[in-house]
Amino acid sequence: MPEQDLPYDSFLLVSFGGPEGPDDVMPFLENVLRGKNVPQERMLEVAEHYQQFGGVSPINEQNRQLITALREEFDRSGVELPIYWGNRNWDPLLPDTLQQMKEDGCKRAIAFFTSIFSSYSGCRQYRENIQAAQDQVGQGAPQVDKVRMGFNHPGFIETVVDEVSSAIEQLGVTTEEIMVLFTAHSIPMSMADHCDYVKQLNEASRLVAGAVDVTNWHLVYQSRSGPPQQPWLEPDVCDAIEHLDDSGKLKKLIIVPIGFVSDHMEVIYDLDDEAAALCEQRGIKMIRVATPGVSPKFVSMVRELVQERLGTPEKRRAVGELGPWHDVCPENCCQYKPQRPAARP
Repeated sequence: MPEQDLPYDSFLLVSFGGPEGPDDVMPFLENVLRGKNVPQERMLEVAEHYQQFGGVSPINEQNRQLITALREEFDRSGVELPIYWGNRNWDPLLPDTLQQMKEDGCKRAIAFFTSIFSSYSGCRQYRENIQAAQDQVGQGAPQVDKVRMGFNHPGFIETVVDEVSSAIEQLGVTTEEIMVLFTAHSIPMSMADHCDYVKQLNEASRLVAGAVDVTNWHLVYQSRSGPPQQPWLEPDVCDAIEHLDDSGKLKKLIIVPIGFVSDHMEVIYDLDDEAAALCEQRGIKMIRVATPGVSPKFVSMVRELVQERLGTPEKRRAVGELGPWHDVCPENCCQYKPQRPAARP
């Protein structure tokens, strides 16, 4: 039987991975940055961020919690697929997971990536990682098909809306008095120019802001890691806070890490540490809302995206102007060739 006609027999959670102790940090970062034009001093700086938190990233534990929540959600909904988990950069690594799936007799899996905005690093690179893992496993490695991007699925948007609404209530002011900064991981402009990352982020931010009746909002970025000569998406979240405060437009601030579906080190360091310290220094009352994590609506969204590929339900839900994203990525989708900065004279 051709691979595309095989029934789905498993579910694969695909994620970034993170260190789970001090000794893991440098090997993990070497995996992340291998082949990338990132200065050594930047890698050491990021390593120090991890060490401030005991060398442990929150992402692996959050993925374990997501797997538990998905198992319960699948069981309630009659989705009879075993769940596997493979990471790009740290245990459990994708080649090991696909090898286990092969040994368990899995032939074709549905995958959910813990990145729901289109970019090279958030989609195409994961697909390349899966292909490399399949090549390593060899004959009999399972086929893997990913679900569509969920950036405008009501389950995601409503999850973020609930968190922002709660933050507004905590601040105890009207929406006219609030500034909302939606944040996402910055990427090189040469990557952003060949994907729909910014368009999708703007759409998701617009949908959330509209649902909570907030007009004072901006999309900003965080966690850039390239050399200073290389242009990346801007403005940086802390630069934006300073600029808005200097212009007298910032008293109450809500930061929404809309580009992340779970807490990464970038979220807890860049927002809960750096941005929070800046706001405290400037007398700005700030709330950072939670990432979706294992919120029920988000977990239900993942289950629904899986059921789409299984044929039930037939309706592909999405809100806003862009409609449901494609199931199968076009050949030229999210291409990226890193550009080396010009040598200084």
